[in-house]
Amino acid sequence: YQIPSESMEPTLVGCEGCTGDRIVVDKLSYRFSEPKQGDVVVFAAPEGWEDGWTSGRSANPVIRVGQDGLSAVGLLAPDEYTLVKRVIATGGQTVQCLEGDAGVMVDGTQVDSSFTLNPPAYTVDPRSGSEACGGPYFGPVTVPDDALWMMGDNRTNSKDSRYHQDAPDRGSVPVDNVVGKARFKVWPLSRIGGVS
Repeated sequence: YQIPSESMEPTLVGCEGCTGDRIVVDKLSYRFSEPKQGDVVVFAAPEGWEDGWTSGRSANPVIRVGQDGLSAVGLLAPDEYTLVKRVIATGGQTVQCLEGDAGVMVDGTQVDSSFTLNPPAYTVDPRSGSEACGGPYFGPVTVPDDALWMMGDNRTNSKDSRYHQDAPDRGSVPVDNVVGKARFKVWPLSRIGGVS
């Protein structure tokens, strides 16, 4: 997979006009275990998250078949709107960041934010949010069973679970939508390494 945006910086780099990180995704681990808090995962966006996404496949049917074949063997990304974000909370947990909170809270405990972009990419309006929250206040939201609450590491520049709280699932992502765990950065050469 290639990282197309800045929403996971500094962990994963991507931007318009630059060489975005290419990552290897482990699609087997979650067959034997569940995603846990702190994991960086690739997932198919739930309905309503597509906001402007269009297929990258060719309109030419012959080329499209070739693209689908390359996708089947893992050499080209699938033709679906996939995102990469960090798991902040899992099923049954309550997540929030409200006025006065020291940061994003899960079941009353502040989550590790050492991996987030600092300083923030954008300023936060103190009337509606805080730098500790990485943007607007949100929650509390109790994550449904078999679902995840996802956030980008570049908190002020990530459309994630926080921005879909009005949906029936309150912004959560079904575990069944998870493609796999981001394991390694393999390109560009200067950024080769694991995804922590």
